[in-house]
Amino acid sequence: MDRATQLKRGISRQLSTNSVKQLTSKLSFRRQNSLDPRSNNNNNGRFGFGRQSSLDPIQRAPVNKDDDELAAVPGNLDSTMQLLFVACKGDVQGVKELLDDGVDVNSIDLDGRTALHVAACEGHVDVVLLLLRCKANIDARDRWGSTAAADAKYYGHIETYDILKARGAKVPKTRKTPMSVAHPREVPEYELNPHDLQIRKGDGISKGAYQVGKWNGTKVSVKILDKDCSSDPESVNAFKHELTLLEKVRHPNVVQFVGAVTQRVPMMIVSEHHPGGDLRTYLQNNGRLSLSKALKFALDIARGMNYLHECKPDPIIHCDLKPKNIFLDIGGQLKVAGFGLIRLSKVSPNKARLARPDTIDPTNLYVAPEIYNDELFDRRVDAYSFGLILYEMIEGVQPFHPKVPEEAIKLLCVANKRPPFKIKCKYYPPDLKELLEECWYPDLAIRPHFHEIIIRLDKIVKNCSKHGRWKDTFKLPWL
Repeated sequence: MDRATQLKRGISRQLSTNSVKQLTSKLSFRRQNSLDPRSNNNNNGRFGFGRQSSLDPIQRAPVNKDDDELAAVPGNLDSTMQLLFVACKGDVQGVKELLDDGVDVNSIDLDGRTALHVAACEGHVDVVLLLLRCKANIDARDRWGSTAAADAKYYGHIETYDILKARGAKVPKTRKTPMSVAHPREVPEYELNPHDLQIRKGDGISKGAYQVGKWNGTKVSVKILDKDCSSDPESVNAFKHELTLLEKVRHPNVVQFVGAVTQRVPMMIVSEHHPGGDLRTYLQNNGRLSLSKALKFALDIARGMNYLHECKPDPIIHCDLKPKNIFLDIGGQLKVAGFGLIRLSKVSPNKARLARPDTIDPTNLYVAPEIYNDELFDRRVDAYSFGLILYEMIEGVQPFHPKVPEEAIKLLCVANKRPPFKIKCKYYPPDLKELLEECWYPDLAIRPHFHEIIIRLDKIVKNCSKHGRWKDTFKLPWL
């Protein structure tokens, strides 16, 4: 949301109470350097308003109190900012003179804050009483939805708060999140202002799923932890775990973390949006891929997974690698997502098992036998899932098609059957077929790690190019 839109929103709040009567003649809306509420340095006449809104998730530290007391009203301020400045200082006479000169008592700054907000934050009782006598809007809300009474209560100015409550002031109800911090300086760097996010509601999105939204005009994927889940310890722990993993990963083949909302309800995780959709939809629309495309995609997946497996101090084991958790960016590159959703219980430095076996989807065709049977496993369970995905890209159908997923899973994980290679042998270089069979081998110890998979795939690509195998895989319209 740009500043002009914020200003219009703030003005609309005041118009609802018939408070902006002399707006066009008295207020100036030009942004001046001295008006920036996010600046706390005193060079070139800049100043801070002391305490900020109680609901501002990124509160600024106040200026030095002694310096503020001695400061004169900067000469480059418009009438609105002069009013807020003298209200912050507690200058009753200065406030009275400005109001007598015709300055609107409910005029606002760029954050929608009135002089009453500022005086309440500082606990200037005399200024608050004067503003109320001059018909100040007692329930005016700033851009974060805070009122003067809420600010007074937040900063412990009980006398000011009691005066406002006696006049009928409303205090917006706020709910602390499980991740709320005690001090504004502890707010995480990734914290986003929820007012900068636009999310469509009522689209039938399932709980816990990502949906498309906009952040400052850019399309993003947003995962919302609704109010019900905010009180569920298991849901909150899963949210924190996913957020912790997303925050630390940075790789071209892993979905990019944008930020999160953790200090307001509902809490949200925001990541980059992929207009190309997921690999599942892509395969459904395109069927069997050419060998060159399948190998390119396989390398994208392998590089992303190798990065996750090599994360320090602990590797990130996906456990839920499937086409639905792999996305295409605008350039056609694949990015791995959906990691960190399954909680693991570490048994030894190299071994783990599921913390909650009941969280596994029984219809997930790509789940490794060790996970399906609740056995100990290591990073190579993801190599199994990778092998099945590569098989589907080359064959054009899921393993054991047309059997339903429940039957196919039992064949794979219980009977230890493996899907047959149906297409012509020329689409399967010997090295590729051998790699597939090792990836889904029943014995976990035989499966390769992803750093080895990348090396072998690179070698297969070079051999195919050297022997001209690509000409058999391209579908040229004139042939």
